[in-house]
Amino acid sequence: MSRTFVFGDIHGAFIALTELIETIQVKPEDRLIFLGDYVDGWSQSYEVVQYLMELDKKYSCIFIKGNHDVWCENWLRQGTIDELWYHSGGKASIESYSNRTDQDLKQHISFFERMENYHVDEENRLFVHAGFSAVRGPQHERYASNFTWDRTLWETAISLDDRIPKDSPRYPKRLKLFKEIYIGHTPTLYIGKYEPANAANLWNMDTGAAFDGKLSVMDIDTKEFWQSYQVMELYPNEKGRN
Repeated sequence: MSRTFVFGDIHGAFIALTELIETIQVKPEDRLIFLGDYVDGWSQSYEVVQYLMELDKKYSCIFIKGNHDVWCENWLRQGTIDELWYHSGGKASIESYSNRTDQDLKQHISFFERMENYHVDEENRLFVHAGFSAVRGPQHERYASNFTWDRTLWETAISLDDRIPKDSPRYPKRLKLFKEIYIGHTPTLYIGKYEPANAANLWNMDTGAAFDGKLSVMDIDTKEFWQSYQVMELYPNEKGRN
């Protein structure tokens, strides 16, 4: 049977990514869904993107775009450096992309352009980097930046009172729209968890790989998950986004 794996935010941690791909032993019939933020933080953003492009040739892959990917794409295309981006992991990406050929850069820009803002699968499961604000669903979102920056969807889910039934008018409408929702963007470390976190029907897969956490991947049907070594141990001479 085919499996569907969803990956949390990578942030240039190429070693962690390849470790997990080897661990889960991907088969040709499997599907890989990546929730964005492939770059910025650790020193191998270029290698991560290059590797994802190779995976895309071998397997069924879906690539969601994160806010760091938007920043990096803009820099690759225009050459202008956003100061917030630079101090939020962008410096490492600039260094990773140094001395690359124009052809390499064009291929990477094309890859960033093909990324999706969100994806809904055949079982009505939503995959998005950050969230959305439109109560009728992401297809009605007025501001595309919410797909890469919103935190209210996660905050709504973790603050939901378990005593509120799903058929209550007080139950968040956005959570009712999908069977399950998978996001990254806001590290689970912020609520004291170093593993994928579940609230209502929402799963947060960002387990802090950019900081002192690990990179995580989950089989979305069984909910079994695997994690890399603590990323800072894989890059002992770097600081990541700390």
